[in-house]
Formats: sequence, C-alpha cells, structure tokens
Amino acid sequence: MSVFDWLRAGHIVAMIAWMAAMLMYPRLLVYRLEGAGNGGLEAAMDAGAARLRRLIMTPSLLLTWLFGLGLVGHNWDYYQSAPWFWGKIVLVIALSAMHGYLVSIGRKVAAGERPVEPKTLRMMNELPFVIAILAVILVVVEPRFG
Repeated sequence: MSVFDWLRAGHIVAMIAWMAAMLMYPRLLVYRLEGAGNGGLEAAMDAGAARLRRLIMTPSLLLTWLFGLGLVGHNWDYYQSAPWFWGKIVLVIALSAMHGYLVSIGRKVAAGERPVEPKTLRMMNELPFVIAILAVILVVVEPRFG
C-alpha cells in the first residue's frame, strides 16, 4: 500500500466518525431541551454531549482535515485543476462551520439557555448527512465523468 492509500483510509475513517458524531450531537441537545426541568436527564445529556464533542466529534473533524490535507499535498497537481475538488472543499468548509455552530449551541444549552427550539435542531440534524452525500457524489462520480 502507498502513502496515498493510508491517507485515504484515514480520511474515510475519520470522516465516518465525524458524521456519526454530527448526527448524534444535535439529537442529544434535543433530548436535553425537551427534558428541561428534569435535573437527572439534563445532567446526563449535558455530560453525554460534552463527551461526544470532546472525544469523537472534534478530534475526528481535525483528523478528517489533516488526512484530507495530506491527500491534497500528496497530489496537488491533480487536485488544483479538478472542479469536483473545489466543490468538495466548499462542502467541507460548510460542514466545519456547522460543527462550530452546533458546538456553540451545545455550550449555550449546557449553560441553561435555549438558543434554538428542538424542532429547529431536528431539521438541522439532517444537514450533515445531506452534505456528506453531496461530497461523496462529487468525489466518486464527478472524477469519472468530468
């Protein structure tokens, strides 16, 4: 196996972990908001969200970016002229921004604030998966037909 293959494998594994966390994190916040007044549930959801963010969500975001940058650095001449690549970069930046937004909401919720309604979080819960689908299509389909 080449260095490129190892970088690609690491990128895919990190991205799967990041997606799993990005899909679960808003759901924990929904449970926390809906459980307002139930001290035990609030504490459990706050602790679970904090652990998910600290142990999986943020580290996998960083690893996704590091492995991705390694892939790009390994083959920059190819990527710089590939339109699908720039589309994927836009999607990954959007997903990273959403990550930051969700973390800020989570911290506010843990502090006892109600920055968004549970219904809004439920709708936002679907966005990471939609973005991931689009990114995968760009990477897998576009290079063959572009």
